[in-house]
Amino acid sequence: MSQTMKVAIMNTVGKLDFEQKPLPQVKDDDVLIKLDYVGICGSDMHLFENGFIGEKHVTEPIVLGHEPGGIVEAVGKNVTSLKPGDRVAVEPGIPCYTCDYCKSGRYNLCPHVYFYASLPVLEGCFAEYISHPANLCFKLPDNVSTLEGALMEPLAVGMHAALQSGAQVGSSAVILGAGAIGLLTMLSLKSMGVSTITVVDLVQNRLDKAKELGCTHTINASETNAIEAVMSLTGGEGADYVFETAGSEATIMQTAKLVKRGGTIVLVGYTSSGKAQMHVNNIIDNEVTIKTVFRYRNIYPKAIEAVASGSIPLKAIVSDVFEFSRIQEAMEKAIQHKDKVTKCVIRIHD
Repeated sequence: MSQTMKVAIMNTVGKLDFEQKPLPQVKDDDVLIKLDYVGICGSDMHLFENGFIGEKHVTEPIVLGHEPGGIVEAVGKNVTSLKPGDRVAVEPGIPCYTCDYCKSGRYNLCPHVYFYASLPVLEGCFAEYISHPANLCFKLPDNVSTLEGALMEPLAVGMHAALQSGAQVGSSAVILGAGAIGLLTMLSLKSMGVSTITVVDLVQNRLDKAKELGCTHTINASETNAIEAVMSLTGGEGADYVFETAGSEATIMQTAKLVKRGGTIVLVGYTSSGKAQMHVNNIIDNEVTIKTVFRYRNIYPKAIEAVASGSIPLKAIVSDVFEFSRIQEAMEKAIQHKDKVTKCVIRIHD
């Protein structure tokens, strides 16, 4: 086995270069993972295209990617839960385990978390191998592929959004945005027994995918007034739950007009400016609950079981798979053709 690996590194914003780097050192509690697939996330695209997210700017070479699935190549001396050859999904954030948030189980709020390709962390998963704590690597059942293993990360976001909302069986939901997170939120809600789900987007191709995956209604907001359409579908009441996954200032403003009195708004998407306005009077008058989502916690086992059982057809969200050698092309397509791409994934090894 070679002691070096190929890494795609962003030395300049908008350009990925291949370099040879030493294989990562495997600590006693870690495993070395030969990566099969890594998904391209919206944050990867934003950093690639703009060089910043919010107030965090790229000032040094960075390896992007934080949606990995692969095969265990070697294990540290303390690891007994995994062995070479095991296929795994990798939870990419390493919390400190000692702060109050970690101790209370809300480790996604850990202020010391080491999360791949999330500034100031410059290490990412667009590489042939990573070394990662074994307790954050989850063995995949035989009927779940490493491609699906890579997609567990965005699924965990969608599932956390669905769980955060407190959605009940038989309730209604509106999802604003039919990108990957919107679709995965929709699939999570369906698996929880939410009976009526309306998906709103500006792009018909994405709405067609949402319909294919089983939503109840779609609304093309480029052709139809979304608020009027939702009110028509809900008898003028609005939906029990409204999920904003697009990160659009316009749709965040709409949420208060779409939600039922006493209902819940869940904010999932980031705006490019970090700011947005909301119709506060409506929210107050109707005693609307607002929930927010930051990544996920304690979700991976649930997500894997949902995929293994067939409750969530995870592979269906993938529109494009690119070989590692074509990662530059993949990033450019994911950014420039959002009307056609729902989820782009990089195949690291054949």
